[in-house]
Amino acid sequence: MREVIIIGSGPAGFTAAIYAARAELSPQLFASQVSMGGELMNTTEVENFPGFPEGIQGPDLMQKMQEQAERFGTEVVYDDITEVDFSGEIKRVTDTTGTVHEARSIIFATGSAYRKLGVEGEERLSGHGVSWCATCDGFFFRDKTIAVVGGGDSAMEEATFLTRFAKKVYVIHRRDSLKASKIMQQRAFDNEKIEFIWNSEVTGIHGDASADRLSLRNTVDGSVSELPIEGLFVAVGNDPRTHLVHGKLDLTEDGTIAVEGRTSLTSVPGVFAAGDVIDPSYRQAVTAAASGTVAALDAERYLASVEDALASAAVAG
Repeated sequence: MREVIIIGSGPAGFTAAIYAARAELSPQLFASQVSMGGELMNTTEVENFPGFPEGIQGPDLMQKMQEQAERFGTEVVYDDITEVDFSGEIKRVTDTTGTVHEARSIIFATGSAYRKLGVEGEERLSGHGVSWCATCDGFFFRDKTIAVVGGGDSAMEEATFLTRFAKKVYVIHRRDSLKASKIMQQRAFDNEKIEFIWNSEVTGIHGDASADRLSLRNTVDGSVSELPIEGLFVAVGNDPRTHLVHGKLDLTEDGTIAVEGRTSLTSVPGVFAAGDVIDPSYRQAVTAAASGTVAALDAERYLASVEDALASAAVAG
């Protein structure tokens, strides 16, 4: 039986593993067979993670985090968890082979997934003109013409932010009105670099080495057109990966795992959560890493309190 099992292999998971391993908790970390490393595995140049003044490739950053976690004794298992049982003091998780793993504590760091458009060229040009994070990649589109897809607060925030770099920002929305808050709408409407393309949806993303044009379909009359661009940001929302804990942990209105204040404490003692799975707002590698630190420290304190309680019970008995 383990002291701690970590589910998730993004910045939150590996940072939690580094701290837990250095505390001699011998963590076992489950890295997905499919999405090991989290969203950074789909990112090319990362220039806003502290300590890398020249920037670093997303996969390289995750490799370094993994190496650091393993250096201190983390066991990385390349498998997915398919079921969890938090009902007792000993927590149990089941992998794809049906093997049950036990631990005194669990750190849930499964992250979130950006919603995709599901159109031709999106996967192929991911990281080559197609992005889901303006804060991460906006700098690379200086003086370029780009487009943002979406109509909510996140889309307006991304479009407004991108005007710092781009010479022109199109906002493409499938309806004739926005879902965004009034203040976010007004900021976008007042920005002379932003132009709205209403009642339109992206049906294809084209380009050889990088995205250079979009296929659009008018949602009113069905007409089709092409829009030359040099980059596309998809801002149609994201979904925290919480499917394993539905009905087992409390969730927020945003669908993230609910935690107490600035801690990682969930509604079940001994179960902690960190990273994008608890964060509906920032979703940055550095904030996820910090959150992983909190989770490891909370787990360490929890385990110490359990040991103290057992020792006191033994003395009393």
